[in-house]
Amino acid sequence: MLNFHKEHRNLVLTAGGVFIALSTLIAILPAVQMQRTEPIPDEKPLTANEREGLHVYVAENCMACHTQQVRNIEMDKVWGNRPSIPSDYYYSKKRMDFWRQSPSVLGSERTGPDLTNIGNRQPSEDWHLLHLYNPRAVVSASVMPSYPWLFREVDSAAVRKDDKIVAVPKTLFDKPGRKIIASYDALRLVDYLKYLKQTPLPGDNNDDFIPALKKIQAERAESGTAQGLDGGKLYSQVCAACHQETGKGIAGAFPPLAGSTIVNDPNSETLIRVVLQGYDARTDFGVMPPFGDQLTDAEIAAILTHERSSWGNDAAPVTEEDVAKIRQYVEMELNK
Repeated sequence: MLNFHKEHRNLVLTAGGVFIALSTLIAILPAVQMQRTEPIPDEKPLTANEREGLHVYVAENCMACHTQQVRNIEMDKVWGNRPSIPSDYYYSKKRMDFWRQSPSVLGSERTGPDLTNIGNRQPSEDWHLLHLYNPRAVVSASVMPSYPWLFREVDSAAVRKDDKIVAVPKTLFDKPGRKIIASYDALRLVDYLKYLKQTPLPGDNNDDFIPALKKIQAERAESGTAQGLDGGKLYSQVCAACHQETGKGIAGAFPPLAGSTIVNDPNSETLIRVVLQGYDARTDFGVMPPFGDQLTDAEIAAILTHERSSWGNDAAPVTEEDVAKIRQYVEMELNK
């Protein structure tokens, strides 16, 4: 029996052996396994801008409050299509150079929501920039701090063609002749956030872990119609972050849907096109990204029907067939 009180040499050797064994088990073997991990077939590597955004993400310590890991438990289903696997981090964990490993962005706390799939949940660049400038402008109950050092206030006459003007509500910034400009770091950070999208596994083996948006669709699949979907829930999950639950939008940032002439137009073609193709025709509001690739015809019809019958709006429902017809026109125009 070892007597560590008197045999200090054995104590040091035993402690050293335990340290080496634990280091091998906890650090070295997982690192070796990570080097052998292959990317998911359709997974896209980070572009140069997105990788710079990753470095800004790390420099601002975003992982202190946000995670990037979807666990295999019921409560995590809202954050992704499936549980995370090592291959999801193949490109983001690529070594920075020979001497430096890329820092971990998995995080361990969810003071803020998980960001694994934020590029799909919120594809709007303008939303992200306004959220960074003042989180409470888009999420009233947010506890996230503002990042004013990522933005500049400039004279309107000094705005250059390639400057990105942030759509800030007048309640937050009302200085005639002045604009808020996103810095290079802010734009790169948003590039990285928009990159964060879960890549589907080969063979579509993700059906046992369906997020809220697809769960609603699956529950109503038997009806096969837009009326079988809950347009209110879909609106809350897809549109409310910008246009708000009240449909009033955010003045100076995102337009209101309540009382909108486009929403209430008897001819729903323009409204459908806005959702399918996005909208960037009004300089006084942020750009709306297209949702044609993310939403089915039935989902779009359900959302638009909800919009056209809520907040005092009173217009005819939009059918799945209406959306399918306009989608066909859009695809024909793009293929010309």
